[in-house]
Amino acid sequence: MPRGDKSSYTSKQKRQAGDIEKGYERKGVSKAEAERRAWATVNKTSGGGLKKKSAPKKKSAAKKTASRKTAVNKRAPAKKAARKSARRKSR
Repeated sequence: MPRGDKSSYTSKQKRQAGDIEKGYERKGVSKAEAERRAWATVNKTSGGGLKKKSAPKKKSAAKKTASRKTAVNKRAPAKKAARKSARRKSR
């Protein structure tokens, strides 16, 4: 897909970009700049083109282990807090 191709956007997203673009043009922004800002706004709000792709992306093994590591790390601060309170009690 060439850069700037809007084929992966839904009709709703295209309509939103057109409305946003008209608003910028009414404010005095140039046509090219208004179009750029409009599509940037649509991308920000919806995360890009939403038309269905051919196959879903699979989660890689590296990402699975990374998420497991963060789950383990989230438990660590509770253990540290328990150790600190145990030290204070023993003093």
